[in-house]
Amino acid sequence: MEKIKVKKTKPIKVAYIEHVGPYDRIPWDEYMSRLFRWAKEHKVRPGFRGIGIYFDNPEQVSPEECRSEVAIQIKGDAQGSEGILVKELPEMEVATTRYKGPANQLGEIYRKIGGWMEENGYEWAGPSMEIYSRKPRVVKGEVIISITIQVPIKKK
Repeated sequence: MEKIKVKKTKPIKVAYIEHVGPYDRIPWDEYMSRLFRWAKEHKVRPGFRGIGIYFDNPEQVSPEECRSEVAIQIKGDAQGSEGILVKELPEMEVATTRYKGPANQLGEIYRKIGGWMEENGYEWAGPSMEIYSRKPRVVKGEVIISITIQVPIKKK
């Protein structure tokens, strides 16, 4: 994990698919294929990176009830259809860091971010986002991810 920084994001428009269930059982490949196919059919230019938006802490909410969205940034105008929704993510202040490593270590990474927020007088202000810089891959039976984590924050 790299050093945690505070930055302001720019507003972006995303197309997304809602998911309820364990985060480690999100059908990423299926959702990403649907999103890119939809973007092509609706003549909007998609971004290249997948975005995971996570609403619940799986240590506090039953994994079967965890809510998430799988998204891609889009440029252009389109209305949602076929189970794909469209919304604008607003500008926000986030605590951000990059992480490359086993996906099963994310809980520890989020605990470190939470500790950093506590030490620096911040609190959570919305769902966390993970921006995938490459497709997750399996190495020796472990899922390896390369992501930028963004946690919306506000001063206490």
